[in-house]
Amino acid sequence: MSLSQHPLSSAALALALIGTLTACAIKKDQWKDSVDVPAKWNSQKRTDAPLNTAAIRQWWKRFNDPTLDALIAQALTASPDIKTALARITESRGERSVQLSTLLPSISGNASDRIQRRDEQSTDRVTNSETVNLSLDMSWQIDLFGRQLQNLQAATKDVQQTIENYYAAQVTLAADVATAYINLRGAQQRLDVLRRNVQTRSDTTEITRWKQEAGISDTLELQQAVSTLEQARAAIPTIEQTISETKNQLAVLCGQTPGKLDALLARSSALPRVPSRIAAGIPTEALNNRPDVRASIDAVLAAYHRKTAAELERFPTLELGGSLGLEALRTGAIFSPEAAARTLAGSLLASLSQPIFEGGRITANIRINESLARQAVYGYESTVLTALSEVENSLVAIQRISERLEVLRKADAAAGDASSLATLQYESGSVDLLTVLDTQRTQLSVQEERVTAEANQLQAYVQLYKSLGGGWQPL
Repeated sequence: MSLSQHPLSSAALALALIGTLTACAIKKDQWKDSVDVPAKWNSQKRTDAPLNTAAIRQWWKRFNDPTLDALIAQALTASPDIKTALARITESRGERSVQLSTLLPSISGNASDRIQRRDEQSTDRVTNSETVNLSLDMSWQIDLFGRQLQNLQAATKDVQQTIENYYAAQVTLAADVATAYINLRGAQQRLDVLRRNVQTRSDTTEITRWKQEAGISDTLELQQAVSTLEQARAAIPTIEQTISETKNQLAVLCGQTPGKLDALLARSSALPRVPSRIAAGIPTEALNNRPDVRASIDAVLAAYHRKTAAELERFPTLELGGSLGLEALRTGAIFSPEAAARTLAGSLLASLSQPIFEGGRITANIRINESLARQAVYGYESTVLTALSEVENSLVAIQRISERLEVLRKADAAAGDASSLATLQYESGSVDLLTVLDTQRTQLSVQEERVTAEANQLQAYVQLYKSLGGGWQPL
């Protein structure tokens, strides 16, 4: 099985294994063998088209925005979060290698050279002797009942889980960049709307000033026009602050310092194009494509292997030990074929040990791992339920926001016509200033709502692609 594919059926297998092999501690009525995954989405009437996982692997290209493409590509390469997730894979693989070493014998070499001097005063004779020792020592704990193998399998699942967490980090990062980018473009669009409204109110203020100078209107109307104009201007710094903060947020997500992306972001200020709606398939396909669901499956299997290893600690252990040594009376004779003053010695020892009394340590460790296995199962169920909810919420959001946006666009057109008509009638003296100001406020409010709804619609698509597991690139 490749790391980029992890069938959802293994989830049911994982839970079934735990239910069967840990039934003594985890009763069937305490948790479900698998979440009751529906056959189709509640928000989708038809499920004819399957989920196109290849199409959502780089879902951001469906927005037809080169700047967004460049931002996500840079983030997936330079983000500290992505680098951290990659480093954790290396760490996990190292820990697995350490666990693998427990299945293999340990061999060590030793060498010693001892020189002795003996001075006999009675004969005035001095003798020197040299003894050289070379030895190889071996120890090997035989995995008689498979305890080390269970720990190795748990470590293998840990590696797979860190890989899936890396994929999940990619999914989250791509969605975060797209969301921040849409927020930026939405704020820029609201700023553009506000500036146009300021210009309209400025024109109305000038008309009022001319009328006041001509004696057609009084000072009260002029001050009312100035007040609404300055009120609109006062909102500009707040939006500009939001734009600056969002640019900085994008820089952090892309692993850059503030200001480094300004040139790239200055290419356009328009919102991305609304993508064509992708078939969501059936729930099982979405769960199978989500790295966080696959990671929770690996966590369940790893917990099961560790619990089994804890149970096997009750069984005897077999350890082999041995040594092979070579001793010579001088250094030059140790490898000399014709040397007689040399001794070769070897030994082999096998020992079998069985835990008899350990103060309840093994039993406590089994209970700990049983609890961890239960927690892993509950974590899996929570992840699946959250995933199903996220897809449903995204599908509903796209539908409802689209309906609201259609109404707001009609209201925007009507508010624009009303504002223009009121201004013309005010110039001709048919209506008073308050009517004009009221239509302008309505127009600004409706336009801001429309722009916000357009951004929310795009964000709903981003959340849909994220909830379907789109955005991860295999190693």
